[in-house]
Amino acid sequence: MAAHPIQALIEAGVAQGAAPGFCAAVRTPRGGTQLFQAGVRGVADPAPMDDGTIFWIASCTKAIVSAAALELVAEGRLDLDEPVGRLLPALARPKVLTGFDAAGAPVLRPAAQPLTLRSLLSHTSGLAYDFNCAEVVRYLEHHGLSLVTAGGLGLPLMFEPGDAWRYGVGIDVAGLLIEAATGESLGEVLERMVFGPLGMADTTFDPSPEQNARRATLHARLPDGSLMPLDPMPAMPPTLRGGGGLVSTAADYLRFLDAILDGGGGVFSPQTIAHLRTPHLRGRSLGALKSVLPQMSNDYEPLAGAEKAWTLGFLQSLEPADGAREPGSLSWAGLANCYYWADPATGVAGVLFAQLLPFADPQVLAVFEAFERAVYAEARPPAAAAGLSTAAADA
Repeated sequence: MAAHPIQALIEAGVAQGAAPGFCAAVRTPRGGTQLFQAGVRGVADPAPMDDGTIFWIASCTKAIVSAAALELVAEGRLDLDEPVGRLLPALARPKVLTGFDAAGAPVLRPAAQPLTLRSLLSHTSGLAYDFNCAEVVRYLEHHGLSLVTAGGLGLPLMFEPGDAWRYGVGIDVAGLLIEAATGESLGEVLERMVFGPLGMADTTFDPSPEQNARRATLHARLPDGSLMPLDPMPAMPPTLRGGGGLVSTAADYLRFLDAILDGGGGVFSPQTIAHLRTPHLRGRSLGALKSVLPQMSNDYEPLAGAEKAWTLGFLQSLEPADGAREPGSLSWAGLANCYYWADPATGVAGVLFAQLLPFADPQVLAVFEAFERAVYAEARPPAAAAGLSTAAADA
């Protein structure tokens, strides 16, 4: 019996060296939930990928934390437009980096506008990452810091809040804001509000020894195309957990996307879902990342050339893609080559997780694009059948 087309596709990706293994999860109205795995957990770990394989999902964390923050807004415990300095005094007087003096010291000035939860969730806060901003790299080097030691509270702004879009540590700060508003750790809040209600039993900031035993190995792509095992990512410090600290499974992450597509799934309010699905700003360059640390990330331009939006949680497509997602679809990714999308127009969602650096690996992206098209080929009825159905309905 021939392998399922999606199964065959990810097996081919493994055979061609895109990754040692993949886990995928798919939701379609016609086929329901389907899980697929191919390959092994690492080049030095022969354990086969399976439904329980744990991945560091990195920035796939962001949508979950954004949804939790928006739910606290719906409950009146946070405000989208209140200065965050009320709850986070360290950010009461943010400063903008304007350059470096002759000795290489950073030159800073007070920001004219306050940071708000809205600017954090929309990546318009002025906060950046090191891998996509040479100025952040230079600032950290001057102070003898790394992104991990600086954390979400230790960086200057690259511009006035609200002036532009720049991917960065804003959701990490939103995680700290959640903790300040609730008096709980971010992990406790997410377990209570999201993971427990949705049955996401393998999604956590602090994996148990049993969960660590099921982790896929993180790899580095070498110049010759081969893959080298890396040490596991250590647990993120509290100041960086909100933007990239979670581990999860493909099946668990699909449960979260199910809730987004199902009007909240009994977990998120209509107000939260509206914020997650409504464009906050629009532009063809949204989501594009220019890397300055090639060992961490390649350049990335999702939905290249198409009109896009950023909601308060996702990149949103605004143009149809032939054989793929519809306008209004929500997506993003994680640094270790984890990718997903959720399509409210069709009820389709897909998750494809690998575990390697640098981000935006061309081979993995090729598998992901083919995977998405294969999902829609199964989800949408053949044109002839659609025509017959229309004719029958008209008769």
